[in-house]
Amino acid sequence: MTPVTPFSTALRERSSNAHSGSEHAGFMSDLMKGEGTREDYIALVAQHWFMYDAIERAADVMRNDPVAAPFISDKLTRIPALEADLEFLIGPDWRERIAPLPSTQRYVDRINEVGSTWAGGFVAHHYTRYLGDLSGGQFIGKLMARQFGFETNGIGFYVFDDIADPRAFKDVYREQLDAAPWDADEQERVIDEVLRAYQFNTDVFVDLAAAKASGRIAEIA
Repeated sequence: MTPVTPFSTALRERSSNAHSGSEHAGFMSDLMKGEGTREDYIALVAQHWFMYDAIERAADVMRNDPVAAPFISDKLTRIPALEADLEFLIGPDWRERIAPLPSTQRYVDRINEVGSTWAGGFVAHHYTRYLGDLSGGQFIGKLMARQFGFETNGIGFYVFDDIADPRAFKDVYREQLDAAPWDADEQERVIDEVLRAYQFNTDVFVDLAAAKASGRIAEIA
């Protein structure tokens, strides 16, 4: 009998190209190579605020959902850190000075559409964002700190003080994916939504690059 591939493994394998493509989008690649500016980084943080505001509002709705609830942990919450970062980077009036890019707004609209009504859709977006934060995000935070002379202020988004062992946390998360009561059709829907989430993320990087090229990057942060 052919062994059944765990869902978490199938999900990782099926989304690996999309994940890699998003990570290596021009804007993010330049930032990680030291070719981005502090202004570029601030614009990225601003777009993150809109994404995480949507997903964490959805999490508040889904806390009592039997399928979604196991994935929700206050240890992952990013909005307080993002808001502290934005106040440090921009100032106390940061809310009046940031705006979502069109691609960010489409991303937020999709999270709003499925995040509080469909457990699989919520988990797809939750997985795409937070497991990435616990993996490559840790490296990105250290890189930004070196490039721009930050200590903790400015990169709090990337710091998970309440998670002592990110690898163990991710292992448990993947076990929860494998235990989710989804049949084959629902698993396909979740994978499709993860791919969609990665495409949204790539589109945001494309929009950020276009804003930078046109000299409009300061308009969104």
